[in-house]
Amino acid sequence: MTAIELGRTVAVVGTGTMGQGIAQVALVAGHPVRLYDAAEGRAAEAARAIGARLDRLVEKGRLDAAGRDAARARLHPATSTAELADSALVIEAILEQLDAKQKLFAELESVVPDDCLLATNTSSLSVTAVAGALRLPGRFVGLHFFNPAPLLPLVEVVQGHATDPAAADRAQATVAAWGKTPVRSADTPGFIVNRVARPFYAEAFRLLEERVADPATLDAVLRECGGFAMGPFELTDLIGQDVNEAVTRSVYDSFFQDPKFRPSLAQRRLVEAGLLGRKSGRGWYDHADGAERPAPHTAEPAPAPASVVVHGTPAGPAAVLREMIEEAGVKVTHDRAPGASGWSVRLPGGARLVLTGGHVATGDTDEPLIRFDLALDYRAATRIALAPSHRATPEQVREAVGLFQALGKKVSVVDDVPGLIVARTVAMIVDFAVDAAARGVASPEDVDTAMRLGVNYPGGPFEWTERLGAHWLWGLLDSMHHQSPGGRYAPSWALRRRADIERQVL
Repeated sequence: MTAIELGRTVAVVGTGTMGQGIAQVALVAGHPVRLYDAAEGRAAEAARAIGARLDRLVEKGRLDAAGRDAARARLHPATSTAELADSALVIEAILEQLDAKQKLFAELESVVPDDCLLATNTSSLSVTAVAGALRLPGRFVGLHFFNPAPLLPLVEVVQGHATDPAAADRAQATVAAWGKTPVRSADTPGFIVNRVARPFYAEAFRLLEERVADPATLDAVLRECGGFAMGPFELTDLIGQDVNEAVTRSVYDSFFQDPKFRPSLAQRRLVEAGLLGRKSGRGWYDHADGAERPAPHTAEPAPAPASVVVHGTPAGPAAVLREMIEEAGVKVTHDRAPGASGWSVRLPGGARLVLTGGHVATGDTDEPLIRFDLALDYRAATRIALAPSHRATPEQVREAVGLFQALGKKVSVVDDVPGLIVARTVAMIVDFAVDAAARGVASPEDVDTAMRLGVNYPGGPFEWTERLGAHWLWGLLDSMHHQSPGGRYAPSWALRRRADIERQVL
């Protein structure tokens, strides 16, 4: 793969935040850059803004003065598309409207040479559809940068139905030469990141609608137990509720209203009310100056039980808890007789602690049961969610709380729900990822890279599959599907195949 030579011009059409960021990336990499915007004077204004950002890079020691001056000399605002005629690559970053993009590229195709790559930065439209009316659709690709483009390393290189693989290869080599990390994606709704990430938001919103917990508690559990950098409520407030909901609706409609991608009514109401997050001053949270962020529900301190009984042989995602309980000074008696429900921890008061699965605690058994949530790393986690069955008494719940507090965890007691919070979210993300890879959207390696770099996940979905076990993940979703039929939780055949292969190997 050969990148576009540094001496050749890169043009950016659309000079909003994303367009300016992409232009800065190409400029700092060494290309002459031309900026164009249909609004008069906007390109010159954007050039001045980019120049100011170059000054800040010099102040921070990330660029020397000579490099800044050379970059400024290579930056040229254009007043018409005719001035882009010498471009080797044109990247479009205008509004997300199919007809507007098609009209722009039809105009560009009459101006630029036939060897010029044409690229769209769309995050929600079909690359194939944008290129559909072009004379030479083979040179058209998607280059989906993430905001802010100068800082975030990921670029999704999207190959449309008519894209020549050599054009996608050249685009991939070019963004790699710019210091970015490209991943290859087929032209599918949401590409990689916006497709695979949908459950991170959707499951949290559904849990809110089912009154399992409030936004602050759900955010805290996903951060402090799941290891995610931000919770879905605070993250969508940052992104903008309108932006996030528009992507969700676009993906949902593009998949012909598949229930797996169904949008949230609660989020729709926020958008209708104009509560868009930080940019409007209020979303899920109040962002006014001086407003206090609501605290997550956290159980009061409780004494740790002096002893517990571990039934069965600890195995699976939570097996390390047995060691942690012993290390905390709690006496552990082992009953290794196998049980139908796998291993569990019996508390002195008679309640049984079990890792969450696809059933509610109340429906599993007549005995008092308390389910605990999945942590991707139980030692690093600082919070755990517990869901007691209706038969568990307050005293028994306090014993469970005290046990996890002895392990150094804050505890959030939430309503009884299948899959709790982290487990169902991770299982759904994994299922979306495995299904996408099986359908040729992207390789497993590129999916993991995209989710780590594009949305800062604590690991990749395929990494999680190896650690947690495809059979455990499939079983959780299959049980949820039978409890909540309708298709949302029906595990993909791709995950089922991985689970079957895993079971046969073991």
